[in-house]
Amino acid sequence: MPTTPDETTSSRERIIVAATDLFARRGYEATSTRAIGDAAELNIATVAYHVGSKAELYREVMRRAHRAQGDAVLEALARLSGVAATPEATRAALHGFVDAYLGFCLAHPEVPALWMRRWLDDGEGGDTIDQEFAGPLVARVATGVRELLDRAGIGDETDVEMLVYSIVWSTHSFSKAGFVDATGTRRGASSLAMIDRFRRHLHRLVDGALQVVG
Repeated sequence: MPTTPDETTSSRERIIVAATDLFARRGYEATSTRAIGDAAELNIATVAYHVGSKAELYREVMRRAHRAQGDAVLEALARLSGVAATPEATRAALHGFVDAYLGFCLAHPEVPALWMRRWLDDGEGGDTIDQEFAGPLVARVATGVRELLDRAGIGDETDVEMLVYSIVWSTHSFSKAGFVDATGTRRGASSLAMIDRFRRHLHRLVDGALQVVG
């Protein structure tokens, strides 16, 4: 019996969902096509039919993660354009920007997990994924933040690109693993108190980079 369009879409989506989970938890190298098929309850031939090779599937997973991340980031970035050109308004707007990014990472933990795995395990076509997805998005954010700072006349010596990456690195790590306190207890993102503590830390990170006091 031939498959219907709905069945094809359903099978493809099942494969992508399963692959997203496994790539996020294990990384590219440690995830086999057979494991993806088992998770999606489909055989290897069916997986290949719907999504092609493992490398092609990985690119699709990363493309979707990037699209979701990019939509959230660019929406938050667009809000910066209407901010009053004062140090106080600029500081508050950047706090809101990092709050939005933290909220996205907490709501979509698979996205920071996928990128952290990419940093540790390049996988197939890793350089092209960075060049096509990560680099341009960071550049757009850095440009937008620099324009905001220039309008307010602050942050002349701020390395905006490094500030953006610092927010990304720390937010991804917190979303994925939290931190271990002095007692050896892991404090993670499931605690509202820890999330609030980390949010305040991000705000201070921004203020420190801008050399803002108060």
